[in-house]
Amino acid sequence: MGKLIDGKWVKSDLILNDSKGDFVRPARSFLSTIDNEDLSFKPESNRYHLYVSYACPWAHRCLIVLHLKGLTKHITYSVVHPYMGEYGWSFEKNFEGATGDHLYGLSYLYQLYLKADKDISTTVTVPVLWDKKKKTIVNNESSLIIRILDSKFNDFSENTISYYPDNKAKEIDKWNDKIYESINNGVYRCGFASTQKSYEEAFNKLFSALDDLDMHFSNNQYLVGDRVTEADIRLITTLLRFDLVYVNHFKCNLKRIIDYPNLFRYLSDMREMKAVSETFNKDHTKYHYYASHHKLNPTGIIPLGPEAL
Repeated sequence: MGKLIDGKWVKSDLILNDSKGDFVRPARSFLSTIDNEDLSFKPESNRYHLYVSYACPWAHRCLIVLHLKGLTKHITYSVVHPYMGEYGWSFEKNFEGATGDHLYGLSYLYQLYLKADKDISTTVTVPVLWDKKKKTIVNNESSLIIRILDSKFNDFSENTISYYPDNKAKEIDKWNDKIYESINNGVYRCGFASTQKSYEEAFNKLFSALDDLDMHFSNNQYLVGDRVTEADIRLITTLLRFDLVYVNHFKCNLKRIIDYPNLFRYLSDMREMKAVSETFNKDHTKYHYYASHHKLNPTGIIPLGPEAL
């Protein structure tokens, strides 16, 4: 694995920790939006392309929204290989579901970043929202990309329902903040902690949040209101991977999601949604985590279970 420094690929460990041993997630590099009022990036059919990984929960949320909004005829996408090696995400096609780079036939994702900025210093992550007209990256922050997909392409979308409605925005934001800190990023803070204290703090915060969610879903079908919102989309991608990977690989082993009756019911209901089930790939997920994280799993052996999932 590695990153770009002044336009050059430098092999390095992507797992960064602060002085306390806490995992530090790097900030994203491209944060533009798409809007009819924007001079640079306007919503147009067949202008934009997504680069995603089926394994990555952050990229998965973008795929879910893309499918929920019925935008696959207007925004195309490429899927990287699940193994992230010394040159980062690759476009190898020798794993079922990996598509290669549909646009330029590149070998690695970092080469796409260099097409956007030949001198850039950045980590190279998915998802990436790419502008085919200007040949540059619009955005590589998943929380912003899902807002763009949800609200900026309604002239083309088969579904104009907002998953971030104005009258629910504050409540959605409240859940988003809790879920990101304790759960979405919380599992990584457990898995990538470099001290016992840091791990235990993240672990306790994670399971306290899961306990709260199980209680919430004892009386509620969704996080906010009576239908799926952005908060559910951001939560479900972590829950889908929890028993499959995070319980063992990231040492999140106090309980499994299947051990929470209300939370598991919610997960099962959400998994019935076509936009969720058709964009979740268990094989990519397991292969990526267990094969790519050599520090956590030096042998690279991929476990065969769990059977329940």
